[in-house]
Amino acid sequence: MSKIALAKRWKKNLSELLEALGKAAPDHENLFSELSGVLESYLDEAAVADIYKATLYGADAHKGQKRISGEDYIYHPIAVAQMLGEMCMDSRTIIAAILHDVVEDTGITLDQIGESFGDDVAVLVDGVSKVSQLEFQEHAEAESFRKMFMAMAQDIRVIIIKLADRLHNMHTLDSLDDVRKRRIARQTLEIYAPIANRLGMRELSQKLEDLSLLNLYPKRYSAIAKKVKASKRGRKPVVNEACKNIQDKLAQNGLKTEVYGREKNIFNIYRKMQQKKLSLKEVKDINAIRIITEKRPDCYQALGVIHQLYKPRPESFKDYIAIPKINGYQSLHTVVVGPFGQPVEIQIRSQSMHRTAEKGVASHWFYKTETTGEHAPQQLAQQWLNSFLESQHMSSDSGYYLEHLKADLFPDEVYVFTPKGDIKRLPRGATALDFAYSVHSGVGDHCIGALINQTAVPLHEKLSNGDYVEVKTSRKARPIPQWLDYAVTSKARASIRHYLSRQKDRESLRLGRKLLRGALSDQGYRRVRIPSADKVNLLKHLELDGWERLLIDIGFGKRLPTLVAKQLIAESEAQHRNRPVPNDQKQSTLTIEGTERLLITYASCCHPIPGDNIIGTTTSGRGLVVHQSNCKNCKVIMRQPDNYFHLSWSETTKGKFQVVIDVEAQNEPGVLATISNIIAEHNSNINRLTVEQELRHTAKMLFIIEVTDRKHLADIMRQLHTEPSVIKLTRG
Repeated sequence: MSKIALAKRWKKNLSELLEALGKAAPDHENLFSELSGVLESYLDEAAVADIYKATLYGADAHKGQKRISGEDYIYHPIAVAQMLGEMCMDSRTIIAAILHDVVEDTGITLDQIGESFGDDVAVLVDGVSKVSQLEFQEHAEAESFRKMFMAMAQDIRVIIIKLADRLHNMHTLDSLDDVRKRRIARQTLEIYAPIANRLGMRELSQKLEDLSLLNLYPKRYSAIAKKVKASKRGRKPVVNEACKNIQDKLAQNGLKTEVYGREKNIFNIYRKMQQKKLSLKEVKDINAIRIITEKRPDCYQALGVIHQLYKPRPESFKDYIAIPKINGYQSLHTVVVGPFGQPVEIQIRSQSMHRTAEKGVASHWFYKTETTGEHAPQQLAQQWLNSFLESQHMSSDSGYYLEHLKADLFPDEVYVFTPKGDIKRLPRGATALDFAYSVHSGVGDHCIGALINQTAVPLHEKLSNGDYVEVKTSRKARPIPQWLDYAVTSKARASIRHYLSRQKDRESLRLGRKLLRGALSDQGYRRVRIPSADKVNLLKHLELDGWERLLIDIGFGKRLPTLVAKQLIAESEAQHRNRPVPNDQKQSTLTIEGTERLLITYASCCHPIPGDNIIGTTTSGRGLVVHQSNCKNCKVIMRQPDNYFHLSWSETTKGKFQVVIDVEAQNEPGVLATISNIIAEHNSNINRLTVEQELRHTAKMLFIIEVTDRKHLADIMRQLHTEPSVIKLTRG
């Protein structure tokens, strides 16, 4: 069977299946006809046939499923595929888009998709499903971003599919309640639109921004849209006149171009009004014209012609062709005084630059553009992802991770030059220190100053567009904490923190080794080297990854060297005598971090219970003695810092713990029975009762009772407080 016949067969089968889906089938068939027209314009017959097969597969899998709006579910993946088809994405991406909800919403597995359409499609579907499941709430935001960028790094097409999926969802928010509308719109505006823009997909990003504004602030959107529409009448003569004059002048100079007026998106106008506190009347650059040339050199020639025709505004010219934006965007920007004295913003770009500007990283899968090599959008996107993931490995702190992300997603750039003439793009406000780290982390770690335009400056000097920067280094120089006060870029801040963290670890490692060796010597341990088997057993028991980690913890003060030494000796004796550790050295019912396998005693002076702040000290014959932090005896203990250490209770601590309560009650018949009954009702046992003082009208009693934790004690004392005969109640 020929490929054309195969394609026709898929069309026929699909039509029959869609008709069986219900009343809305004709709409889906029309939608698929539009998709077919787009696909057949740039894909070969075999690829189109594979997409027909996937659509049939997806329609069958989603059969009977409805969206909240009431339409058949297959409408959504076909619409997403249509958007990607208009970007001229490859057939594997289109297939994955059609199947992107199949695994999550039906009984079909990734293995089945892999068998039917290939492992590459299964990987894409899996990636999109994982991104779709992420919840960008405050407590989970960092981890969700981390997973998203891991999926993006594996295959950038994952996020392209997800962006198209989000765009179609934004078009269909009307069926949702206002709370969900606003949540999805805000998430789109804060996460997906910036990512689309960072990947150079400006057309898609602008659509997401406008739809987000519409659902977040419908009245503001409507007001701006109406005023923009109303002002068209006044702007139309200006734009039309300028377009005609520019077109004629360019043609006279032998340039083949496309000249047309363009409108700024609503959100862009709204953002400018917010940032500069302007009214709509004060936004002067709504008049805008775009010029598309055939080739790159034509852009500069067209610019010269336009500046001869209309006077340019000083400092309004920007050359993003010679110095592309960080996402690969290239254009010449200028603002001229146009017809009737009105300002007109003009963009000039070649056809390939225009495709890149609108589609960004998505332009890679079909077009052969002039934007290649280091400025290709897909290359820049991959560099960004790699750089971001590198920063992620340097810092495990979620707060730092989000800080790096937001700095990268919202750059306001400056462009500076290296001594060799290379261009470095840095965020607005970046310093000479940021420049040093942008060259290489090794350069940043050893920098001592810089030359900006041949003038010596300190590392905190801020950079401006066009600066020539040279870094001065020294082998002896090292990062210091103060550098974080003026480092701006995520790479610089991550590198500085990483170095400082490693430096602290190295110092703590040396100190920990020294402290442990001293503690072992004090306890009579005479071995020159600690046997590896003893180390392994101790690390296994402490659930640590390595011996250096244990020494670092000791150096940091997280573990007491005396305790670790005792644990090590206990492990060594058990190992070499081939017998278990004695019962009196095993872990008791109270698990305290860092105290495994030691005898534990609870101080009778303060009776600590789970939930109390506690410290510990070692006493001959009593092992580890645990006190409340506010115990009166702790004042004496704390005079010698080496003899005590802070402890914390394990979350799994169980058992009965003694606690003292002092009760002052009315001296009347039955009061003791009443108090005892309340204690018993809370499943507590009275271990001891002492009547300290008995007067004519009152009695003071001391109870030692058993409780499981502070909450248990609080429940008992709360009910005792409600008893009328109880005058005063305190914990001893």
